[in-house]
Amino acid sequence: MSGSNRLAGLTARPKDTGPAEVRKVDEVGEARGFVDRTPRKKPGRKPSPRTHQLHPKVFPRVGEAIAAEAEKQGITQGQLIEQLWELYEKSGDTR
Repeated sequence: MSGSNRLAGLTARPKDTGPAEVRKVDEVGEARGFVDRTPRKKPGRKPSPRTHQLHPKVFPRVGEAIAAEAEKQGITQGQLIEQLWELYEKSGDTR
């Protein structure tokens, strides 16, 4: 019997994809160590609500002071500037 004749009797059969069959296959797979690897959420970093960028030119001493204060508080320089702006607005001195 040649190789091509051995395959002649094989036919394609549709897989049973009903919910019960899928559950059964999943249970067998989990019992043998296979786990579902489909991503649970959208991969990657979540988008930031802070989308506006500033690129101020400041004197070196001012930039160093802002960086040091932000580091001391454990926040970013942008968050520090936001806090300073809130204080400015609350002061009522918006000329």
